[in-house]
Amino acid sequence: MKQMLLALSPTPKQSFENFVTGQNIEVVHTLEQMIRIELSIHFIYLWGNEGSGKSHLAHIAFDHGFIIHDDVHLLDDQGQVELFNTYNRCKESQQNMLVTGLYSPLQMELREDLASRLAWGITYEVLALSDEEKKLALQKHANERGMKLNIEIIDYCLKYLKRDMPNLFSILEDLDKWSLTYKRPITLPLLKEIIAANKI
Repeated sequence: MKQMLLALSPTPKQSFENFVTGQNIEVVHTLEQMIRIELSIHFIYLWGNEGSGKSHLAHIAFDHGFIIHDDVHLLDDQGQVELFNTYNRCKESQQNMLVTGLYSPLQMELREDLASRLAWGITYEVLALSDEEKKLALQKHANERGMKLNIEIIDYCLKYLKRDMPNLFSILEDLDKWSLTYKRPITLPLLKEIIAANKI
């Protein structure tokens, strides 16, 4: 079945509170320290697969005054020169900066001077949640909202819908709203009705 995107309400604003940490405890801790100015470092590079949470962390950092550049692997030559210059300006002014990419700095075909700059700061691979971690996180979120959620609903969401955590949390919240509005239990048929009514 073709993947569908359920988007009944705006995606919640990215924050540490709705970032599911999984195996990224050290990444989150370091970023929190940088935000609180508890570290002398001012540059952090995050890499990992699409959907791993890099952009979520970048949005958090942006809200706290970081210079952000997402998806460095997409830069052309001129873009790489501009990022190199931005890095140097941030270094001189001690401005915090966060850059993301698909791979570690030295594994991409970037200009040598830019690749070396990106590798100078703290570098982390952001690891995506496993399906089991996503299931636990969704079940916890449902319990906190007082929702009675059958595991088949979570399995269906992970199989057919957009799988990033903000979207999955939004789906649960929409299910809860529809259930209360129409006074119906939260079931897989209800989820499918919502998808059919709002399919893009």
